[in-house]
Amino acid sequence: MLRNHLLRTVSDLLSKGLRDRILNSLNMSTLSQKLRITTNKPVVFLTGAGISAESQIPTFRGEEGYWMVGSTHYRPTELATREAFAKLPAEVWGWYIYRRTVCRRAEPNSGHKLLAAFERNLGERFLLVTQNVDGLHLRAGNSLKRTYQVHGNIDYMRCWKECCSELFPIPMEIGELDRGAALTQEQQDLLRCPRCQGLARPHVLWFDECYDEEVFRFHSSLIAASKCGILISVGSSGSTNLPTQMVSQACSRGAVVVDINPEGGPYARQAQAAGGFWLAENAGSGLQKVAEAMGIES
Repeated sequence: MLRNHLLRTVSDLLSKGLRDRILNSLNMSTLSQKLRITTNKPVVFLTGAGISAESQIPTFRGEEGYWMVGSTHYRPTELATREAFAKLPAEVWGWYIYRRTVCRRAEPNSGHKLLAAFERNLGERFLLVTQNVDGLHLRAGNSLKRTYQVHGNIDYMRCWKECCSELFPIPMEIGELDRGAALTQEQQDLLRCPRCQGLARPHVLWFDECYDEEVFRFHSSLIAASKCGILISVGSSGSTNLPTQMVSQACSRGAVVVDINPEGGPYARQAQAAGGFWLAENAGSGLQKVAEAMGIES
């Protein structure tokens, strides 16, 4: 009796594995068909923290983002604000230079490299909208023209008093900063607006700021989502406003929406409800499947 039970259990497991493989094969076949019938329409890729996590860049929203000022621990949501910068500019800059150090020590991963390959293959049909400030997409080979960095770029700064809207690279002489270290006066002196010599600020979207078109390409991103034939979200949690509006726009306009994320979230549910797809994969493997489905050479 035990032997028969074990045989049935093994048979059921094998049958389930076979069913899963068949269903996955059918799903990828359907995905390929849907993606290939939109050959003349724009393709928008939307990336979030998940793709950067595969380069060992933390989200900085957990314990790794906490920062000590004097005897006080600050959470990221408390430091990444205009209000905090107005009161503690040197301390907030120190936190960002530490974060920049982490980002610059990281390398683009297979997902970043695949997105550069998508741009090479799709040309003018390609647009990348990224919530990540680490600059890894550009380092992997994506062009600035076709990459909207809607939360900014940690390698740049701009005038705090807004004497101009120009972006300036953070001077290389600033060097690196370890966790918990303070900026020297010499480093602080480098973080000045080259135009007016006033204080510069990090080129990032803070929690108490709003998206705009001039700095963060807000309207351009929404227009792109409303006109695309395919929108592919990669590693996004669905917790920020602009990306959520983009996914909703694409779904409502009949685009093929694909969410690549190991965990099912709001974008996976929206995509599937609109006839799209959820690929329960990490960024690199999910993008590889999309590339194969679209016949893209990586």
